Amino acid sequence: MKSTTLSSGSEPKKALLLGAGFVSRPTAEILSNSGVQVTIACRTLESAQKLARGLENARPISLDVEDEKALDAEVAKVDIAISLIPYTYHTLVIKSAIRNKKDVVTTSYVSPAMMALDDECKKAGITVMNEIGLDPGIDHLYAVKLIDEVHRAGGKITSFLSYCCGLPAPEDSDNPLGYKFSWSAQGVLLALTNAAKYYKDGKLEEVDGKDLMASAKPYFIYPGYAFVAYPNRDSSVFRERYNIPEAQTVIRGSLRYQGFPEFIKVLVDIDFLVTETKDFLKPSETPIAWKEATQRIIGASSSEESDLIWAISSRTKFNTTEEKNRIIAGLRWIGLFSEDKITPRSNPLATLGAQLEKHMQYGPSERDMVVLQHKFEIEHKDGKKETKTSTLIEYGDPKGFTAMAKLVGVPAAVAVKQILNGTLSQKGILAPMTPEINNPLMKELKEDFGIEMTEKTIA
Repeated sequence: MKSTTLSSGSEPKKALLLGAGFVSRPTAEILSNSGVQVTIACRTLESAQKLARGLENARPISLDVEDEKALDAEVAKVDIAISLIPYTYHTLVIKSAIRNKKDVVTTSYVSPAMMALDDECKKAGITVMNEIGLDPGIDHLYAVKLIDEVHRAGGKITSFLSYCCGLPAPEDSDNPLGYKFSWSAQGVLLALTNAAKYYKDGKLEEVDGKDLMASAKPYFIYPGYAFVAYPNRDSSVFRERYNIPEAQTVIRGSLRYQGFPEFIKVLVDIDFLVTETKDFLKPSETPIAWKEATQRIIGASSSEESDLIWAISSRTKFNTTEEKNRIIAGLRWIGLFSEDKITPRSNPLATLGAQLEKHMQYGPSERDMVVLQHKFEIEHKDGKKETKTSTLIEYGDPKGFTAMAKLVGVPAAVAVKQILNGTLSQKGILAPMTPEINNPLMKELKEDFGIEMTEKTIA
């Protein structure tokens, strides 16, 4: 990957990269190629060593971020810390950075606990840049860009829709869910039961988590894709965050291939997406068969397939016979009626997640796809109305990075570089919400890495 070199006289810049997950490699590679000395830290040394392999300026170490003394010792040695570990640990990293007066980058949403450290970060004179991956990240850059342009010209945004997905490329979406996992299935499944809140035609709408999949609707991006869309968590806050109080509709959501929501809704209805501990799902040296686990989760009279199907049919509603046949065949394909032993994870959701990870991984020649689109309804100063889209479609490279890893890891690396070279110098807890922060990031992402969203007028 192309990257400009960073240097400070004869002294190279130093970064601590926390986390060796799938998005970390592009970040590590870009920084290493820029001459930054990168310390890659993970709980397990083996994971850090694997990520550092082949990188000229990388040093792998084992580090537990919950060990305050050990974390402080490593943060003190570098100019910046990059936290690509679960968001619940970011406050530990930021507090260490405050103590050591070092900058931080994360790709996560700013949590209330993180925002509470804003004054301390400013007093310490440090930059803590967040929400700079894909979603959140690239989505913010191009939403803020167009909204700012419309406002500067005296216009209004009357509706803002934004949908994003990471999916298998169409030719590789060859399973009943049209979905594959490149990381933990448990996190993906948990997100499918989150409640949602958004503005629609001036009214605040709320969707309960158990009804989320039933709210999914077909959504048109391009004719070649059969997508459905559903709202994602709390979109209502973006009316304020994007400075569009005039917008009557504000929805941010997720895209999936058609057929996905109906399948997930059945899993919700039959209690497979609950996190309540069940004794029969606790780790054991003699795990039970899937058909027995299914019987006990859904309360069927026996573990015979016909009884399991009858119990499922009594607890959910299928729109058509064809849909019922498709979904039952999918449950059979996953293995829920089989003699296969479960991988017990204490609760139905985690145990199902372990099974899905077995069956729904990417093959060596398969590629993922990311689609991100904003749709703006604009009312110009002269009263004319216009609908514009801003779209990004990226395919993974089976011999290189996945699309998701590239579109999360590269923006994070660019933010790190711009903090290190002084381009991004604001202090405190930041997110890409202003042209002053965003324009240099967009310029470098486009010019050095070919990452941009394409704007079109469609009406």
